[in-house]
Amino acid sequence: MEKYIEKFVRYLEIEKNYSPHTVINYRLDLQGFNKFIAGTELEKINYLDLRKYLAVLKEKNFRNRTVGRRLSALRSFFRFLCREGYLKTNPILLLSSPKSEKHLPSFMTEDEVYRLIESAFAKTQEDFLGLRDRAILEVFYSSGLRISELVGLNLEDIDFISGILKIRGKGKKERIVPIGETALAAVRKYLEKRKKQADALFLNNHHRRISARGVRFLLTKYLKASGIKPGVSAHTFRHSFATHLLNRGADLRTVQELLGHANLSSTQIYTHLTTDKLKSVYDKAHPHA
Repeated sequence: MEKYIEKFVRYLEIEKNYSPHTVINYRLDLQGFNKFIAGTELEKINYLDLRKYLAVLKEKNFRNRTVGRRLSALRSFFRFLCREGYLKTNPILLLSSPKSEKHLPSFMTEDEVYRLIESAFAKTQEDFLGLRDRAILEVFYSSGLRISELVGLNLEDIDFISGILKIRGKGKKERIVPIGETALAAVRKYLEKRKKQADALFLNNHHRRISARGVRFLLTKYLKASGIKPGVSAHTFRHSFATHLLNRGADLRTVQELLGHANLSSTQIYTHLTTDKLKSVYDKAHPHA
């Protein structure tokens, strides 16, 4: 089965143009199933095998979302095999995915975001790394980027005159997002202090493109310095960006475009509002409030 996995992975990379991160996850999920069936010939894999695999995942207490993702990878894989003529029948057609748990995304309050960003200037305003860190945090919050999009930014992607960023998102799809003047000012100060010329916008202390791991490290450092509640991640910036826009009156379609979501259903998880906002709207709108 390994050779078919490789064919499928090449299809995802070349024809579907999936990101390296997505391709790696597909490969790992399929290799996990391959290990479970222990050398069973592709043509002999049946519905019962898939049911047993699903039962094993549940016994290992995997979350429904994880199980659903693995089954989704298998569905795409078997569809590919049938379409290419490697299989005559699709054994996964009758298998249903478990219902995924719906969790509201965590987010920071506007005050917490302010405290976190300000902590990047706690030591000195002239330090190159401090200026870079503040610029990273400002851009993160200003434009609601994924961490992969942030570290992938090049100097040519930022237009200081128009106040926009060119983003390469999932599936290498490009989109244009606005960036606020506060973030632009932070980037200007960082670039004025930066000595090394490079294509990448944000550099590490070795003057190479900063990695996602490097951004997570600096975020952890400033979370401790600012005393923000634990559990905040790089993606929390994206959640906070969307939540604050909606709380201040932005419509869902606009937020969808800014986040780069292909489907509106992906954006609807951000329609949660703070209790204060809900109460405020209720008090103004309900006749007996």
